[in-house]
Amino acid sequence: MRAIVYERYGPPDVLRLEEVEKPIPKDDEVLVEVHAVSVNDWDWGLLQGIPFANRMTNGLLKPKRVILGSDIAGRIEAVGKNVKQFQPGDQVYGDLSGTWGGFAEYVCARENSLALKPASMTFEEAAAIPQAAMLAIQGLRDKGRIQSGQKLLINGAGGGVGTFAVQIAKLYGVEVTGVDSSGKLDMLRSMGLDHVIDYAQEDFTKNGQCYDLILDVKTNRSILDCARALCPNGVYVTVGGSTARLLQASLLGPLISMISKKNIRIVLLKPNKDLAYMNQLFEAGKLKPVIDGPYKLDEIPEAFRHFGEGRHKGKIVITVEHDGRT
Repeated sequence: MRAIVYERYGPPDVLRLEEVEKPIPKDDEVLVEVHAVSVNDWDWGLLQGIPFANRMTNGLLKPKRVILGSDIAGRIEAVGKNVKQFQPGDQVYGDLSGTWGGFAEYVCARENSLALKPASMTFEEAAAIPQAAMLAIQGLRDKGRIQSGQKLLINGAGGGVGTFAVQIAKLYGVEVTGVDSSGKLDMLRSMGLDHVIDYAQEDFTKNGQCYDLILDVKTNRSILDCARALCPNGVYVTVGGSTARLLQASLLGPLISMISKKNIRIVLLKPNKDLAYMNQLFEAGKLKPVIDGPYKLDEIPEAFRHFGEGRHKGKIVITVEHDGRT
C-alpha cells in the first residue's frame, strides 16, 4: 500500500511517499480502508520532534512510528475475531491518537477509537471532525461551562478547532468575538460572528473589553494578559499550545483564581468522547466542517507546509484515492 513516511525529525521535506506493507488487524482491531485524513497540531509536533515530550513517546533520535495521521475516515475492510461493534463495509471515522498511521491507504484501529459515519457526511467532512471538534466541545461545554447570554472570545477562531467552536458556541446564544489573521476574518463574519479582531491590528487583552469566557486555541499570549481580559468570575480555557504557556497556566491558574476569582482551565483531550453528539449536530444541519483542500496523499508535504504557515481556514484534509476511487 502507499503511505507517507518519515524516518527523521524535521520540516515537511522529510516526508515521502513509499510502498509499505499493508497492516494486519489484531483480534481486537479493524482494518480501515482510509478515504480521508486530516492534519493536526499533534502531527506537526511529531513531525519536528517538538516539544521534547513528543520524542519521549516516539523516539529520542528518530521516530518509532513512521506514519503520522490520526483523524481518519474510511470503510472497514476486515475485523478481528473479538470485534463486536463493526463489520466489513461499515463507514467509520475517529481519532487514532497514540497509534497514528492514518497517512496511508490502510490503517488498523481499535473499535473504541471509531464511530459510524452518517451516510450524509462525506469522508472529507468526517476526517475533519474528531480531534478539532472534541477540543471545541470539551473546551466550551465541559471546561468553560458555556451559558446563554455570555460574551465569548475565541483566540484562533479561523482554524480547525476555532471554526467548530464558533458553530457550537452560536447554538448556546452567546455573543462571539473571533480573533485571527486578516485573511480569515471575512470567513468568520460569514459564519455569524458578532465581532472579529485582526490580531495584527488589535490586542484583545488591551482593548478594554472583558469576556465571560475565553477559548484559547493558540495559547500564544501570557496567561496573565488573558486573565486581564476576563470579566469577574470569568473562565479562560486553553486547548493546547506551547509547553511553556501550558506550564504557566498550570502554575499560575490556582493563584489567579484565588486572588481574582477568575478561572484558568486546561482541556485534557478525551478522544472520540462526543462523536455521537457531532453526528447529531451534523445531521440536524447545525454543524458543517470548514475544509481547506482537500489535498491528495502525495501532496501531504505541501499540506504540512501550508499548515505550518498558519494560513489555513478550518481543517486541512487529504483525500486518499484507491485505484481511482475515493
